[in-house]
Order: sequence, then structure tokens, then C-alpha cells
Amino acid sequence: MKRGPVSLANLDLNLLVFLRELLRERNVTRAAQRVGVTQSAASAALSRLRRHFGDELLVRSRGGYLLSPLAVQLADQVEPVCASVERLFATSPDFCPEESDREFTLLVPDYVLAAFGERFSRELHAAAPRARLHVQVVKQALPHDVLDALRVLDGIVSAPSAALRGAGIRSLELFRDRWVCVVAADNPVLDGAGSHLALADLQRLPWVVPHHPDGGYPATFPLAPLIARLDERPRVAVRVDSYQATPYFVAGTDRVAVMQRRLAALFADRPDLRVLECPGDPPPIVESLWWHERHDEDDAHRWFRGIAARAARDPGAGLRAARPAHPIHESRPAASKRRSS
Repeated sequence: MKRGPVSLANLDLNLLVFLRELLRERNVTRAAQRVGVTQSAASAALSRLRRHFGDELLVRSRGGYLLSPLAVQLADQVEPVCASVERLFATSPDFCPEESDREFTLLVPDYVLAAFGERFSRELHAAAPRARLHVQVVKQALPHDVLDALRVLDGIVSAPSAALRGAGIRSLELFRDRWVCVVAADNPVLDGAGSHLALADLQRLPWVVPHHPDGGYPATFPLAPLIARLDERPRVAVRVDSYQATPYFVAGTDRVAVMQRRLAALFADRPDLRVLECPGDPPPIVESLWWHERHDEDDAHRWFRGIAARAARDPGAGLRAARPAHPIHESRPAASKRRSS
């Protein structure tokens, strides 16, 4: 018969230690010696365990004692339970990365993974090889209740938004990026365009847009300021729920994608794609780490934030060098060299 829930408040947890040794030794005397109690105290503990479980636990045989079927089940459970309790009470306010097996949970868009995910993973592993990481990828939008989500997450990496500016939420800027355009190498728009596009080109070319809601360009759309500079809203030819998948729907077509430079650089050595400057001076991309204020004084979390900041500072994080034939210019071209819209 399955037992109902048992309250820890009604249990003597000293019995847990004795139970472990009893099941290991299969002998009351040796279990008493292992725990450091008298024979009479051990016998009393065994009696209490038998009453609690309604089972003999140890069954006399010719060669000594055998575990009852229930005791065999308990032997499989008691070891991990005791190990967990020991780890719990060994926890110190002083965080030691080299010894910690803490799991950190991070919610990020797939673009951020491409931008600095590998560097972050390497930094974390080098400093805390036993620490665990749970990476959740943002599907379309942030959780509806961000503050509530941050109570169970160690952090969210995201561009600033109204939802993330509430009371109780802290942030640390990780890195900045900028927008570039990706087109197929044989796109007719490149005839005479050189390495720069004009706003008129963006207006007439069909777009590939990641994480784009059906039915328009909301004010929260990252490229809303750029869209506002166009006389007409561009036609979305492909909507894809992944930043990293975007270039695959540009190659071999007349489409254009406006992408983050760090992500576009991963595809810049493909001969069938061109990465170009984006016209219209769209605002920079700012990616920050956001966390709940309850983590402010947590040494482990403070260390975790430092690892993220250090990985993001590396200018080569997540990038491969672009081929010279398909440059991504670090400086803005002079206004006189741009095609006008």
C-alpha cells in the first residue's frame, strides 16, 4: 500500500543516518559502531524504523540477516537522499567556483547564442568545470510576467524593453551590435550598388524577417525606427522563428534580411551571400543581462554575472573572420558615398 506524504517536521532525521548504515551493514552492532551510538540506542532506532515502515527491514537467516524486499527498495533510495542532505548542509555563503555543481538557468534568443554563447560556455567551464548550465531559447517573445519568470531564472539576455524596466529587476549591459543587410551574391540590386544599399532598395526588395508577428510592424519591432523611414512598409516574403536560420532563406533569391552584425559575420565567408552596410542609420542593438534583485547579494550569481560580462567583452565572441571579398565595414561610410533613397 502506498503511504501518504510525511511531514519532515514529524520525523527524526537522525534515523536517516542510522537507516543508511543499517542497510549497508545488515547488522545492528556494526551500524551502531558506524554511527557512533550504543547498542541499546541502535536497537531502539531499529524498533522505531520498523514501526514507521511497518516492516521488519532485517530478516534473520542462517548466515546472519537479510534485507526484506522493502529494505532493498529503501537501500536504493537512501544513498542519494543522504548525499543530497550532506550537500545541503555543506553549503557555505562563500562561493567556490572550482567545487560548485550549481546549475545556472539562462533565457536567451538564438542570436545571442551565436554572438557570445560559445565564448560564455568556455569561460564558465574553465572557471567552474562542475557547474551546470540550463539554456532556454526564447521562442518568439519574453514571458508574459517577466518579474515572475526571473524569480526562477538566473537571468534573461535581451534588448531593453518596457517589460524589463519594472521594480525589482536589475540589469548589466553585455555588448552592443549594429544592423547590416544580407543579400544573395547574385541579387540584381548589387548591380551598381557597390557595397552599400539605399533605403529605396530596402523598400522594394522582399524581406526575410525572424520572429515577426503576422499583421504588421508593432512599435516593439526592433527595426521599427528603420521601417518608419521608408515610404512604404516592406513586403515580408519569409517569416522564420530563428535568427540563425534567416540567411538560408536569402541565398539564391532576390530577398534581403536586416540582421545583427555578429550573426551575419558567421555567414560572411559564404560566396553566395553578401553582407552590406544598412542604410537609414538604425539605432544600435544593446543586449543586457537582466536578473531579479534577490540575486544581488548572492556570491554565486555575482560570479555568474562576471563570467557573462567577460565573455561578452571579447570582440571576437562568436565570430569568424569575414572574407575580404565580402567585407563588413567597421566604420560608417561617408555620407557622400552612399546612394540616396
